Amino acid sequence: MKFDARICSAAHLLAALALSVGAQAAHAVDDAAAQATARQNNCFKCHGVDKAKDGPAYKEVAAKYKGKPDAEARLVKHLTTGEKAKFPDGHEEEHKVIKVANDAELKNLIGWILSR
Repeated sequence: MKFDARICSAAHLLAALALSVGAQAAHAVDDAAAQATARQNNCFKCHGVDKAKDGPAYKEVAAKYKGKPDAEARLVKHLTTGEKAKFPDGHEEEHKVIKVANDAELKNLIGWILSR
């Protein structure tokens, strides 16, 4: 059997494409579930999707973290540790610790925020 580099290259390209599509599907955001989690935790009291309230709009949060490799980890820390949040008038308060059923629910919410 003769080795054909074109077939090998095509096979590698298809395998890479399949992995890429699979990775995207694995990280697909469930918008409805993320919004339900946000509502259950009263996130919309302080954050709007497009407009800032006491906290920044999710659109602003997404822009702030766009392209940053630690974006997800940074938001996990912010939402799960009660770290200080700065308000427009300059005062600081502990951010409410979010309550989720599991890590997948938290990851979905963060993915939704970052995709705004």
